[in-house]
Amino acid sequence: MGKDDNLMTLARRVSLIKPSPTLSLEARAKAMKKEGVDVISFSAGEPDFDTPEGIKNAAIEAIKDGFTKYTPSSGIIELRNAVTGKLAKNHGLRYKPEDILISCGAKHSLYNIAMALFEEGDEVIIPSPYWVTYPEQILLSGAMPVIAETTQEDSFLIKPEVIEGVITKKTKGLILNTPSNPVGAAYDRTQLERIAEIAVRHKIYVISDETYEDIVYDGFKQTSIASLDKDIFKLTIVVNGVSKSFAMTGWRIGYAAGPGDIIEAMGNIQSQSTSNPASISQKAAVEALTGSYEDFINMMVGRFNRRRHYIVKRLGEIPGVSCFMPKGSFYVFPNISGILGRKFGNVVLDSSVKFAEYLLNEAKVAVVPGEPFGAPGYVRLSYATSMENIEKGIDRIEAAMRELQ
Repeated sequence: MGKDDNLMTLARRVSLIKPSPTLSLEARAKAMKKEGVDVISFSAGEPDFDTPEGIKNAAIEAIKDGFTKYTPSSGIIELRNAVTGKLAKNHGLRYKPEDILISCGAKHSLYNIAMALFEEGDEVIIPSPYWVTYPEQILLSGAMPVIAETTQEDSFLIKPEVIEGVITKKTKGLILNTPSNPVGAAYDRTQLERIAEIAVRHKIYVISDETYEDIVYDGFKQTSIASLDKDIFKLTIVVNGVSKSFAMTGWRIGYAAGPGDIIEAMGNIQSQSTSNPASISQKAAVEALTGSYEDFINMMVGRFNRRRHYIVKRLGEIPGVSCFMPKGSFYVFPNISGILGRKFGNVVLDSSVKFAEYLLNEAKVAVVPGEPFGAPGYVRLSYATSMENIEKGIDRIEAAMRELQ
């Protein structure tokens, strides 16, 4: 190996992570659409509604007012105050502005947490099925993700005894996503109390990803684990953002709330990586969190709810498929294990990956395989698309199933 070859050696951490399968699949579907292929995509993890006009106008006013310079790297005080107000109103959580960090999306907040809290020798418990980013970020921190499995029979909720069974002296954290991506499972107060008791007893940090908190159904009451008592409050870092509740995925504003020393450390990391989130997006987020957008959220959730019932019913009618009814988010996660092993021509569909490839190639329908979520035998479909697309897409999936041997 010559000197020039040495210069091309990548850091070891690069080999530990994989590109996001959801983003890569959506990119492939979009590329096919650009080529004129009529693809129905169930892969996107973003609302199909436009950002409300009042929020867009707040951004336009910020531009007109010349609010286009650097801001404090942790976010403008106006937005941090808006976050504290929102958390107090929704969950009775009492934070100071210095306990809040504004970042470039909830994913960025989670990354900052991983970098600030975890290192080599640490273990972080992640219930599966999990959002694909969780284990990758833990690996980047040098720590080891420890997967704790849930089952469809238990509504994809982690049992306390399962958590106890994977805790070791190295365990430093637990990632809790409720409502969850990819399943739409959600924990009620009683279930959270059991998890909190374990975390407090073992002195484990809880990273509570509450990104989908406003997108819940059937009168479900969203509870933040941080709100249960002062002991779990001290161990919890709450993560949220404006992407899902206000249809602002591209604005890239997320936030974290937690103990001041942890938030300060995260802010120091952010100041040396991205610096501040976009100034204009921050002004838009202030409007989102302080304005009156309950009607918009209710409208969006109402439409998601109708799609949820339709897609679960249609998927459940396909032989070999069963589908959990989600309590929140805008995903379904059907079990396709009854289909695996069937053939299309000479190709055996022996994994969710091959099944997803088959649907994209033959039915022109994009779904996300379950393997990257830690759940072989499942696929994820987002119903954040029009009812027309859902009907057409399920029709195509049904037709594709009839072609299998």
